[in-house]
Amino acid sequence: MVQYSAARLDASFAALSDATRRGVLEALGRGEASITELANLFQMTLTGMKKHVAVLEEAGLVTSEKIGRVRTCRLVTRGLEEEAAWIERYRQRWALRFDALDEIVEDLKQREDQSVREE
Repeated sequence: MVQYSAARLDASFAALSDATRRGVLEALGRGEASITELANLFQMTLTGMKKHVAVLEEAGLVTSEKIGRVRTCRLVTRGLEEEAAWIERYRQRWALRFDALDEIVEDLKQREDQSVREE
């Protein structure tokens, strides 16, 4: 059984809950970018983008490095395996529930068809 770090999952899902931060991850998936480039891409202030990047860094999804006056951001290579495993566990539970619901609906349809034929 996979063990999950609650604090890490909380930080990751909190970071991923924001559309701008998900967009930043997508942009960094294409290659590293400076805070300025990201701010321009999302039409926001440098301060706003720095805050978004800080949340992503705290979650361990992004790292940044300051060289001179430029802070460059890149994706962390660890990926989202733990988060994906957590989601998969719940996806499997829901799939089982939907399969059971499908069986109930099919059984009700068959009973209804049978009662219509008996009339």
